[in-house]
Amino acid sequence: MENPQDIFSSNGGCLSDIVIEKYLVESKESVSHVQLACSMQDCAFPLDGTELCIWNTKSPSHQLLILRGHHQPITAIAFGNKVNPLLICSASLDYIIMWNLDECREKVLQAYPLLSLFIDAESRQLVTGCADGQLWIFSLMDGHHYRRVARVDLRKKTETFSTRRLKSGLCSRPEESQLPSTSVLGKGEQVEVTFPILRLAPCDLSLIPNSACGCLSSENTQCMWIGSSLGLFIFNLANLEVEAALYYRDFQSLSIPLAGSCALRNRTADRKTLCLLASLFGGKIAVLEIDPAALVRAQQCPGLRQSLSVPASSCVLPTSPLYLGIAKEKSPKAASGRRCAARNVMKDQRLVFHSKVRSSGYASAPHVTMFSPKTNIKSEGKGSSRRRSRCAREPYPVECAVPTKPGPQVAAAPTGTRVCCLQYSGDGQWLACGLSNHLSLVFGASLTGTPAVFSGHDGAVNTVCWSQDRRWLLSAAQDGTLRVWSARGAELALLLGRDMFSKPIQSAQFYYIDAFILLSSGPEFQLLKYHIDTCKDEMKRYKQKSKSKLICRLSTTGAVDMTSLSAVNDFYSHVVLAAGRNRTVEVFDLNAGCSAAVIAEAHSRPVHQICQNKGSSFTTQQPQAYNLFLTTAIGDGMRLWDLRTLRCERHFEGHPSRGYPCGIAFSPCGRFAACGAEDRHAYVYEMGSSTFSHRLAGHTDTVTGVAFNPSTPQLATATLDGKLQLFLAE
Repeated sequence: MENPQDIFSSNGGCLSDIVIEKYLVESKESVSHVQLACSMQDCAFPLDGTELCIWNTKSPSHQLLILRGHHQPITAIAFGNKVNPLLICSASLDYIIMWNLDECREKVLQAYPLLSLFIDAESRQLVTGCADGQLWIFSLMDGHHYRRVARVDLRKKTETFSTRRLKSGLCSRPEESQLPSTSVLGKGEQVEVTFPILRLAPCDLSLIPNSACGCLSSENTQCMWIGSSLGLFIFNLANLEVEAALYYRDFQSLSIPLAGSCALRNRTADRKTLCLLASLFGGKIAVLEIDPAALVRAQQCPGLRQSLSVPASSCVLPTSPLYLGIAKEKSPKAASGRRCAARNVMKDQRLVFHSKVRSSGYASAPHVTMFSPKTNIKSEGKGSSRRRSRCAREPYPVECAVPTKPGPQVAAAPTGTRVCCLQYSGDGQWLACGLSNHLSLVFGASLTGTPAVFSGHDGAVNTVCWSQDRRWLLSAAQDGTLRVWSARGAELALLLGRDMFSKPIQSAQFYYIDAFILLSSGPEFQLLKYHIDTCKDEMKRYKQKSKSKLICRLSTTGAVDMTSLSAVNDFYSHVVLAAGRNRTVEVFDLNAGCSAAVIAEAHSRPVHQICQNKGSSFTTQQPQAYNLFLTTAIGDGMRLWDLRTLRCERHFEGHPSRGYPCGIAFSPCGRFAACGAEDRHAYVYEMGSSTFSHRLAGHTDTVTGVAFNPSTPQLATATLDGKLQLFLAE
């Protein structure tokens, strides 16, 4: 038998000319069963399991282009058919990602240098600034292992800041809110400008009087100066937003329109900031003196036209649509009026965002009487005895540990049936969940035993809600219907059909201590008064005796569809929060029966859930804490807002949520926030920190929902594949 080398030699060819090994790389993980991909000039393969590597045949001297984004081993790769742009798709068990190779190469090959560093001792964070205008923030706290808190694009943040100023009326012309793409150096001469971060320095706003900062909280606000080629910016490390901007070109008295270098220093004597600038072109050097108080005062949003508070601070007006719910009850006594006046005094105080105190300044020790928000309506009979019975219960431990210990796990539905929503009953004894297979289930709090089944919808159940007295369970589904069930017998008590609503119901709940049903459909929300009749007539057993009546309907500004709706039901509140598809959050005052305020550009994408700090009947919080609420949007983390100022107080990032809406929840003590994520984990944040404190594993799919037990330190999570998981305190 002939040797293969002899065959090649007999044909006049050299073995080294026939086959050449152009490149060799070794992977720690086997790729023997992975679908590889080649294009005309590029080869793509996984490296070490989760990294996607691109090798260009035309530029063999270049290093591998490594793309990171998968958390599970890559199983398949495919190139797109077009050359411009050249796309490549990679798939794993967790994600399917489409990459633009031209953009990826540009970001890698530009190799923007690191220009500045800053360490904030208060928040224990390291901030770096790059020549491409990117801020990278890392946590220096013990146990965080220098994890990345956030990456911020300064150009996008300044654009958002300018847009908000325009919508608030602080910019007189639209062009004033637009950032310059070019800067005029002379007649007919223009040059492209960027946002290189030349210098980072502390900005101590605690030196500024409260009256000078407008709605910006100066106490313990963690801010820093950012010096760039275009101007100076005051950046808030808590909410990751620009608080004020100073562009050199806006001041004709300044000799340097573009800076190439800068230095910043705060003066405690006169509360001014010195800025040393060097011109980007030429040899000019200038020293600026800046008044931060005047800068912030000139650019902050104007104050609210009316004071807003989630706990009712005044009696219901006879003209209010809520008046129907309390018309038969007695008016409050003078003592109730004094309590209202006391709350009016407290509501203007800002919350303190401590980072050193474990409770983060949100919670206080339980008082003798739990659940501090009092109603402005005096209840009689059973209501009083119900409150007295609550006082005898064991209070929720305010200083308890985070529930991180894995507990029972059950399959709520067959594989492939997602859990769309879940909520605990007010006493913490029952957990209701809505499924995509049109069913609603109610489990015991320990997830043991057979769940009660509520069947009747024809579409995915996207909302479940308990009544305050725990007698009724409300559910709304994609079939356009809303149903109220008897919680004990799993029997239908009230049916609102699809013919009543122009569009599917997005959110629904009981409201005003079960006096109303509140729901959103399209661009409006409706307030319904309802009556449930459980008497049975054997002759007319199929005729529904329960009924509802439309009290009022209000639409969002601009008539955009609502994506989420939230209001408090455990105590009297006149405030309703609604999110729209135009990325706004709107505040409605039902005592006045109108829209009270609009938060523009709340997120970079539409908000898919609003979560209020509703507390619990087992614990007490500071009255101001009930004015806090969370919002979340795909790809933009969570934001903590204060209703009284309509400002974002903190931005929480770190949990991956790029393509699926994951749920969020407030803990009963108000110290923690939990959220789901696409990496099969649930995340828990402390209110005083922007990075997560705990990452809860053990899930088998995307965590779609989370819920805290109102009576005990316990967290329930739901996944896309129909599993429920409990986490208990250690």
